[in-house]
Amino acid sequence: MKNINDTSTLDSRDQIASLDKSNMMGSIEALADQVKHAWEDVKKLSFDFPEEIKQVVVVGMGGSALGADVFKHLFKTSLDIPFEVYNSYQLPAYINKNTLVIIASYSGTTEEPLNCIEQAVQKKSQIACITAGGELKKIAEENNYLAYIIDPVHNPSNQPRMALGYALVGLFGLMNAAGVTHITDEEIGHIITTIIRTSESLIVETTKEDNQAKILAFLAVERRPVFVGSEFLVGGLHVAANQWNENAKMFADYKVVPEINHHLLEGLKFPKSNALSHVFLFFQSNLYLEKNQKRIEITQQIVEENDIETMKIELTAETKLSQVFELITLMSFTGFYISILEGLDPSPIPFVDMFKAELKK
Repeated sequence: MKNINDTSTLDSRDQIASLDKSNMMGSIEALADQVKHAWEDVKKLSFDFPEEIKQVVVVGMGGSALGADVFKHLFKTSLDIPFEVYNSYQLPAYINKNTLVIIASYSGTTEEPLNCIEQAVQKKSQIACITAGGELKKIAEENNYLAYIIDPVHNPSNQPRMALGYALVGLFGLMNAAGVTHITDEEIGHIITTIIRTSESLIVETTKEDNQAKILAFLAVERRPVFVGSEFLVGGLHVAANQWNENAKMFADYKVVPEINHHLLEGLKFPKSNALSHVFLFFQSNLYLEKNQKRIEITQQIVEENDIETMKIELTAETKLSQVFELITLMSFTGFYISILEGLDPSPIPFVDMFKAELKK
């Protein structure tokens, strides 16, 4: 492991590149390009569904499901129909001809979502796909399913978890095509502007003193980070935890206000090592309900009273959509920097690969 107190490594693209062999930094810095590219492609999608869409079910695993989880929490208070995300081999029993089932797999080979296609066919559900290739692309083309086929030119690492701009904006396009949402060019423009503005202060050339991602990386390295937020940011917290698990090889987790106010506050005292091993990052937003803004503040106070270090992160973008991408951008840079401090290439996922190989035996 490298010296975690040495700031010079995070300030040198050459030193970072010596570890980052798959160019994950390139994928992180290309998030705005992913959003722009995906939006240009999905606006071309059109499809006449034979039945009215009355509910949407997205099935996907890992990084391929992250966009759907972000979407669910962003729009759950405004959607007129149910929208659910399933990480499973099986679809819910309630699906029918009025259900749009979206099969999401970046590689196109993930067995759980592929297993669900026949179930959707048997229930006569409407089917759409999000993929970059593989068996899923072949199935979509053979059956003329509505599909967003990702052309991942702005994801040089080729890691599904780092293709979020494609996955999420691809889903935006499918939802617009289905008449479920009416996301506009202006809203996408706000997202792109937010990503670019946020990234400018987080890039390698910005030193630790002025770089929130580097400050957070030094705070969180060799600890167990817990991300706390609410409402429309919950999907973004999920993205952050997933990326930190895979990129920083770190046991990161996220918790949701107000739910944790009813139990977790009493679970901080033990084990006593919590005070040394944990750090809580609180994501505050002026777009939360006032009650939840107050809950975030009080929850942070209680965590600190248990001698656990915390940091509050104030999101400042103007809209809920743009604040989600502000959070994702910050945490993508931070998780990456942690992997560099650990002396690790963030892209390989050897235990996940080993698990998949064992499962096939």
